[in-house]
Amino acid sequence: MVGYTEEAQLGWRAGRVPAWVAMAAGRTFRNAALINEEEFLMVETVDVVVLGMGPGGEAAAGDLAEAGLSVVGIDARLVGGECPYYGCIPSKMMIRAGNSLAEGRRIRGLAGVAVVRPDWAPVAERIRSEATDNWDDTVAVERFTSKGGRFVRGRGTITGPLTVSAAGQEFTARRAIIINTGTEPAIPPIPGLADVPYWTNREAVAAVEAPESLIVVGGGAIGAELAQAFARFGSKVSVLEAAPGLLPPEEPDAGKLLGDVFAEEGIDVHVGVRIERVHHSAGTFKVDVGGSTVTAGKLLVATGRTTNLDALGVAALGLDPAPRFLDPDAQMRIADGVYAIGDITGKGAFTHVSMYQAAIAAAHILGQDPDPAEYHAVPRVTFTDPEIGSVGMTEAQARAGGLNVRVGSTDLTTSARGWIHKSGNQGFIKLVEDADCGVLVGATSAGPAGGEVLSALTLAVHARIPVSTLRRMIYAYPTFHRAIEDALDGLE
Repeated sequence: MVGYTEEAQLGWRAGRVPAWVAMAAGRTFRNAALINEEEFLMVETVDVVVLGMGPGGEAAAGDLAEAGLSVVGIDARLVGGECPYYGCIPSKMMIRAGNSLAEGRRIRGLAGVAVVRPDWAPVAERIRSEATDNWDDTVAVERFTSKGGRFVRGRGTITGPLTVSAAGQEFTARRAIIINTGTEPAIPPIPGLADVPYWTNREAVAAVEAPESLIVVGGGAIGAELAQAFARFGSKVSVLEAAPGLLPPEEPDAGKLLGDVFAEEGIDVHVGVRIERVHHSAGTFKVDVGGSTVTAGKLLVATGRTTNLDALGVAALGLDPAPRFLDPDAQMRIADGVYAIGDITGKGAFTHVSMYQAAIAAAHILGQDPDPAEYHAVPRVTFTDPEIGSVGMTEAQARAGGLNVRVGSTDLTTSARGWIHKSGNQGFIKLVEDADCGVLVGATSAGPAGGEVLSALTLAVHARIPVSTLRRMIYAYPTFHRAIEDALDGLE
């Protein structure tokens, strides 16, 4: 740093001040701190800049670094993204614990008598010690840097075709930028909501105790999972959903099944409702809904996810920042040398989609010829009890797409395994066939192992296996997946 004050150089080298401060030539160190950061960004050229280190971003960054490229990963939040700290992993620990309580309550009539006393403390401790390291990403950062990558903590912004600024520095990418900035909880414009201390999924998984009562705004996957988990630990739960049923993106039968189960478990479900206003006073939430008021000690907002392309700086790429998502091509490119993966692409807000896209993007950056991305068979699972596993199109989507549709379904309780399982055996399998092509284009597997049974159906949809072939298969007896055969027989 020739030409700069000795004090500034020492401060920069020791890491005590940002590089842009130290680069204020001809000024004393004290005066340099007053200089506009944007005027003195430290510019560095690397092979790849990964903006957002969620599951896919971390995977792609690590693979590229191991391949010998110079890679900078940037994120203001925890490396690993939403999934390991606030989503998939801690929520499934909550669900696993709640399911164990439900199984204990099912002992009566199957194996004797059991007394079940819920205790949230082991759940909270497991989330902190096993899942999140108390929301510390040191291990994840070291996992990336040990592969040769460099991590920068800060909010990144795209400033040019292949440039990103973050933490007082500007990085120019020789080969590529990968965008994996994910999404944030979407907060609806309900009167009064912005003024109250509501929860999102982030506060819910960090809870140190199960609330005495809870209102869940949103009956989608996140809302339904957390509602049931807390209810099984004794919380009095009410779910408010604007759509006609729970799990709006899924088959209506799935939402009805879950609503029936929730009613049996004492969860109040209000569907097709419009929330008029939210109040909070003296530790109590009041939600006005259609002439009545629902009250609880906590309020969880689970109404989907949102992006902010404008703040990300996509206009610097010549892209319109108004849309909700970025739309990559089959190799995950959104512009020359710029790739987008994960939730921000709108192809499914799932870790497995992000990882799938990351592999394609990384391979393409390395000069390989990866198979183009396909999304006709994206599997998804809502980890309620019963689990709701789905792949491909719903019946309504297939009909709206102009397909000649045949559907077949079967009640899981009538299968041999469902009858054996007895308590907690609710579920069904539904198949959606393109009758002209003779292949499945969608399926739903709901039941005690709905997500696991889904694997066979995902393969059938993905590989476009003829229905005639599926009918000739041998299905193990007595399993839940054997009910696929009954659903095939019902195609009409």
